[in-house]
Amino acid sequence: MPRPKSAVPRLYLHKPSGRVRVRIDGREVWLGKQGSPEAEEAYRRVVAEYLTTGSAPPRETRPGQGPVVAELIVAYWAFAKAYYVKDGRPTSEVHILRGTLRLLREHYGSTTAADFGPLRLKALREVMVTKDWCRGSVNARISRIKRLFKWGVENELIPASVHHGLSAVAGLRQGRTEAKESAPVLPADEADVNAILPHVSRQVKDMIRIQCYTGMRPGEVCALRPSDVNRDGEVWEYRPPSHKTQHHGRERVVFIGPKAQAILAPYIDNRPAAAYCFSPAEAEAERFVAKRAARKTRVQPSQQNRSKANPKRVKGNRYTVPSYRQAIERGCEKVNEKRGKEELPPIVVWKPNQLRHSAATAIRKTFGLEAAQVALGHAKGDITQVYAERDAALGRKVAAEIG
Repeated sequence: MPRPKSAVPRLYLHKPSGRVRVRIDGREVWLGKQGSPEAEEAYRRVVAEYLTTGSAPPRETRPGQGPVVAELIVAYWAFAKAYYVKDGRPTSEVHILRGTLRLLREHYGSTTAADFGPLRLKALREVMVTKDWCRGSVNARISRIKRLFKWGVENELIPASVHHGLSAVAGLRQGRTEAKESAPVLPADEADVNAILPHVSRQVKDMIRIQCYTGMRPGEVCALRPSDVNRDGEVWEYRPPSHKTQHHGRERVVFIGPKAQAILAPYIDNRPAAAYCFSPAEAEAERFVAKRAARKTRVQPSQQNRSKANPKRVKGNRYTVPSYRQAIERGCEKVNEKRGKEELPPIVVWKPNQLRHSAATAIRKTFGLEAAQVALGHAKGDITQVYAERDAALGRKVAAEIG
């Protein structure tokens, strides 16, 4: 009985030279010195390509000509860090891109960039699938790698044929791949939302309520300032200085009705126009005052002020989306800790973007799909001025009745 074919090529050591190699389809592929980073990278690359194609990797056709993939990554990374910036801060794209480029470098860093073709891109995609990443995430990361090589072509670092070849690699289709599907973002359960309100700061509680009434994005409620809110008229209009579709040239208007106005008004009055409405520093100060008021024993002189003169970390003047999300998660944890002691089932740990989905569901149920698109800022790219006026009137109507 013939020996079964191994799923993963076996690594062999050539003792006289100290180099390691694998044998695939009768062909030896030399990887480098045993234990060296170059050999480990080459082995990961060969295994990924073998599991994808079932054959030995293609030979380098232009060895030593042009930059290697690692060099291309270094050049592109310098560009990306300067390009993906919003309000003076790196966007989330920088974080995602870093992980994608790291994976590419680990498998193909020493490969000549001109030799990185469709088969190698598909092999790297299979590596992502084996990491149990969802199909949408895999497709998005592959698109980022294509942009890397497109940038290399644009700056005449690699031949145009490289990007042309990579463009032929289609995205993974639903039901046609082993990659899992991402779970849909569901509206937050109203009972779960209300359960955490006593366990978060006044600022976070009001941010949550405003999101529920208006359907704002988490970043938009974090960035609220008095100067960005027009309070003329029955329905207020909030124009975020920066928003998700800004780079498409679209304007974002959030309509604020009476209920949300009542919550927001105290944060706008007696506050500098350019100051952020919701401040972690203010929340921390209020927490300290409440904690001192609830104290049972007398405050000793040495306990009057224990704050450090120059603390390493201080609370910021505004919430970020991550800090807002963390505050909600801590509130959920406090609720579940209490419910655990009472032997009650835990609530679902929800995220702030789910409040937007909750608002969308409520608006669509009452006013229809078009009203939900307007209220949440899902505008079409070719919208005319006539449609814009109609949409604004519809948005004001929705806010006046439910927000």
